[in-house]
Amino acid sequence: MRKITPQPGIMDIALYEGGKATIGGRTDVLKLSSNENPLGAPPSAQAALAEAAKTLHRYPSTDHADLRQAIGEVHGLDPARIICGVGSDEVLQFVCQAFAGPGDEIIHTEHGFSMYPVLIHMAGATPVCVPEAERRVDVDAILAAVTDKTRIVLLTNPGNPTGTILPAGELDRLADGLPAHVLLVIDGAYTEYAEGFDGGAALAGARPNVIMTRTFSKVYGLGGLRIGWGYGPRELIEVMTRIRQPFNLSGVQLAVAEAAVRDRDWVETCTALNAQQRARLVGAIRQLGVACDDSHTNFVLARFADAEEATAVDQMFQDDGIILRRVTGYGFPEALRITVGDEEQTGRVIETLTRWREQA
Repeated sequence: MRKITPQPGIMDIALYEGGKATIGGRTDVLKLSSNENPLGAPPSAQAALAEAAKTLHRYPSTDHADLRQAIGEVHGLDPARIICGVGSDEVLQFVCQAFAGPGDEIIHTEHGFSMYPVLIHMAGATPVCVPEAERRVDVDAILAAVTDKTRIVLLTNPGNPTGTILPAGELDRLADGLPAHVLLVIDGAYTEYAEGFDGGAALAGARPNVIMTRTFSKVYGLGGLRIGWGYGPRELIEVMTRIRQPFNLSGVQLAVAEAAVRDRDWVETCTALNAQQRARLVGAIRQLGVACDDSHTNFVLARFADAEEATAVDQMFQDDGIILRRVTGYGFPEALRITVGDEEQTGRVIETLTRWREQA
């Protein structure tokens, strides 16, 4: 008797594990495991949420026109070349499903976003993982991995969990070196925190095989609503729109995201706070003798002597009611990823680290 079997690749998918959110027996937990904005969502977005609640019985728009228009106005982009999704994850899913399938290869780097292999297997394609160099994307390694079967390159920039960034010149070199049939996807979830970086907008605006993705989950503090967007050549966006469900975003999501993206003062406030506290945290970590690269995001990656030491430090933080992110699955068993908080929260992190060092 024949039995129901899943499509090829699905059983190769490892379930995604989000950042830990609770500590047993404690109600005063400081969660620094998911790179969330310590200031939360802007008041303008919260007001839009309350207003949108009055029309919950109405179906949302299917074309996301108002949100795409707002994004276009704020970032100087053509709204017709923008697509919106349930987080940038869904936009990345559109890319994989629309432009790759069984027999095709999709390249990602060893410390890239852990959802990439999941999305690749969902499309039935084959993931090709290339090494990074000292926690930085290696353009030559990516180009060397390209074959006739390569269809997409997924690039996290700035990187997660490394926090490092591929400079503009190297990003251009990567785009120049890829064959015309290979699509470069610049996943810029942390773009707002990287001073002077446009997230790949210029490349996506000028090249026929480049798409960038962005999210409302980080600097806008809307992780709980799951909203993202992508920008690229109109022909590719139109292809992706054909597989987007017409009501993938609710009226609430659309209204709140529009209010948030127009609130430029809020973005400036949040990025300024992050830059200040990030510098403070990196400085303290290094002063305590712990390795830490310069970060271009809203988190830092603290690298300890080994996995055993990282485990001990992580436990000390949990004892103090602070949740960090173990990143063993990203290839860093010796490291802890620490979300940059506000002044008080950063002070708590430094205090715990200092006490650990004094006791070590």
